[in-house]
Amino acid sequence: MASRDVVVVGASAGGVEALKQLVAGLPGDLPATVLVVLHIPPSGTNALAAILDRAGALPARVAAHGESLTPGTIRVAPPDHHLLVMEDRLALSLGPRENGHRPAVDVLFRSAARAAGRRCIGIVLSGALDDGSAGLVALRSRGGLGIVQEPAEALQAGMPNAAIVAADPEHVLTVADIARLLPELVKEEVPDDDEDGSSQLMEVETAMAQFDMSRIDGEEHPGEPAGYSCPDCSGALWRIEEGGLMRFRCRVGHAWSAESLLAQQTEELESALWMALRSLEEKAALSRDLGRRADRDDRALSAARFTNLADEASHAARLIRDLLLSPSTPDEDVG
Repeated sequence: MASRDVVVVGASAGGVEALKQLVAGLPGDLPATVLVVLHIPPSGTNALAAILDRAGALPARVAAHGESLTPGTIRVAPPDHHLLVMEDRLALSLGPRENGHRPAVDVLFRSAARAAGRRCIGIVLSGALDDGSAGLVALRSRGGLGIVQEPAEALQAGMPNAAIVAADPEHVLTVADIARLLPELVKEEVPDDDEDGSSQLMEVETAMAQFDMSRIDGEEHPGEPAGYSCPDCSGALWRIEEGGLMRFRCRVGHAWSAESLLAQQTEELESALWMALRSLEEKAALSRDLGRRADRDDRALSAARFTNLADEASHAARLIRDLLLSPSTPDEDVG
């Protein structure tokens, strides 16, 4: 028999406070390795390990590629690197972003599910959108335990709410209660056999997160053509249906949940509208300038034509400006 000795934790907006509270409540002799992914900017400095090291009794530091899983420690994903569990060791990867993030919670959870199966506990804390939901579904499909922060307590309830709907976790608790329960859960004995093994989808997606080109360049690709393009590389997206979730992945491995794809499309649309507004304003200004010149030269027909062009551009610019100032309905129910 084995024990649940791998704990993976994912958080985003509002997650630092939740992580500090969780770590503060854990004993220094916790017989499990705690692995943490927090969404941080690629160029940011990783102060989270130092914060968590001071917050509780467990020593915390940034994960290193190839190091062994060590019970009684916390390892934090560094900026711009996915953190994965590969057998009994950690791996860092510069593989494709998932849900627009690197590190991504889904990558850690999926790889831990593949490597540890029933030995794994997945915890989703505060965050917007839904990164972590697909990973928690994968983890639970392999016999791992799912724990989600009580959404009413989270500073951002998007990730907890999405994980509850998608993965039906065993426990939905406040962070204080998670910290109290976790030392008991990690002592539970579980069968160490692996009758079912990881799915082919899990194998392929873990390889993609590691940027394993031998798998990415092959004919095999998860899902069915979706008819959408990837916001990161403009490549075709494939639709993946898993555990009631719909998500998307492109040929080179960028992955998107439905919510994160919609949010990114909304952001790109706004950017395109601002570019169009700039072009129309410039067209209107240039047309007016040309109209004034034509009027000074007594070229009445040209002056009228340029004035009409300026008016049309100004009218179109007003329509776009009104659209930009209107509420962004696609984001109303997101995170």
